Amino acid sequence: MRLSELPEDIQERVHATRERVARLHGELPANNLVVWTAGNVSERVEGTDFFVIKPSGVRYDELCAETMVVCTCDGEKIDDGTPAELSPSSDTAAHAYVYRHMSKVGGIVHTHSTYATAFAAAHRPIPCVLTMMSDEFGGEVPVGPFAIIGDDSIGRGIVETLKDSRSPAVLMANHGPFTIGKNGEAAVKAAVMVEEVARTVAIAEQLGTPIPVAQKHTDTLYERYQKVYGQH
Repeated sequence: MRLSELPEDIQERVHATRERVARLHGELPANNLVVWTAGNVSERVEGTDFFVIKPSGVRYDELCAETMVVCTCDGEKIDDGTPAELSPSSDTAAHAYVYRHMSKVGGIVHTHSTYATAFAAAHRPIPCVLTMMSDEFGGEVPVGPFAIIGDDSIGRGIVETLKDSRSPAVLMANHGPFTIGKNGEAAVKAAVMVEEVARTVAIAEQLGTPIPVAQKHTDTLYERYQKVYGQH
């Protein structure tokens, strides 16, 4: 499939998505969520079966819209104008699986951010002991199963873990956080937030035993934050 042969409106949407995804990658090092070439952002191209994702092993300061890779939701790179040898992220199969099985997800982020990954290494969910967690995650941040990178095993673990959770983040065991959102920006926000709460909870545990937020308060806080907070 050749991008240049697709309808003009789809080409325009792909171009706009590539620009957004390139810009959003800048948020990961800016928020100290990644080192070297680790991590990735992807976003679904609205109204299509394509998504845009970071190329594998490319430094963040070398990324731009033109280097963002376009894939089908089966995880296959299309002829998108990038060099044939420019491969998509090694997490592409996981992202594709999530897009195929979670229709409301429009963006996915993976990082190895220090504190969230520490909880993943310990196979420990992040307990809901902060109102910020009630707001953003609607409860604890769950741990997903151990899965080897390279095929859709990680994607399966993400979908299975989050299917009955309000959390937009999952800590894949021994690996790190994956976050989802209605678009790439929402998924990046969740990645920033999961690292922030992981850091705070880790510090709180050094001071004593953090006290969970009561479920009734978590429900109220989540409802307000998701439907009332901010500008609409």
